[in-house]
Amino acid sequence: MPPRALTPTGIILVDKPAGPTSFAIVAAVRRRTGARTGHAGTLDPFATGLLLLLSGAATRLQPRFVGLAKRYVTEIDLSARTSTGDREGEVVEERDPPIEADLDTRLEELRGPVDLSIPAASAVKIDGERAYKLHRQGIVVEMPVRTMHVHELRLEGYEAGVAQLGLHVSSGTYIRAIADALGGHCRSLRRTEIGPFSVAESDSERIIPPEDALARLS
Repeated sequence: MPPRALTPTGIILVDKPAGPTSFAIVAAVRRRTGARTGHAGTLDPFATGLLLLLSGAATRLQPRFVGLAKRYVTEIDLSARTSTGDREGEVVEERDPPIEADLDTRLEELRGPVDLSIPAASAVKIDGERAYKLHRQGIVVEMPVRTMHVHELRLEGYEAGVAQLGLHVSSGTYIRAIADALGGHCRSLRRTEIGPFSVAESDSERIIPPEDALARLS
């Protein structure tokens, strides 16, 4: 197979819909452009929002973009925990949702640096195998704990046991882990920003020149 082209070169901002995997989005862009294509962080299939893709020679710049902080909005159903931390998992515990005052206390405990277990249905490797593959096979493993940094965690609404949250978090933070720590699961999840890049400017046909994208990081 011939090597992928190094042009067009630049950054592509895509607004991912719910359903396809991030890798399917990358593959679709690669087929369209014919260029080597990578990403600076994935989203779960059920999630929507901003994917930052690198095209052509810009793939070598991936380390400059993977560590950027991110913003999300999410709806968390606090009536049940699931095996995956989202709506696609099996219910493992049902409970009465907390009153808003108790929820405020729980949210305060999750601001700043917090140590949380990585979700079982994630791409983290366990003994050389992706955790989500082990999960699909019904293999139970002890997931590692990671320090996640929650810079901002806002309660934007709470009704019928469903909390609407706005978050600004470090790279490597799993919103599903935060949902699980609250005693619930993500009903919806949307990434709105990656560093200085916003989903509002997403356009899968537009390629931002590398120098312009890097200038935003300074």
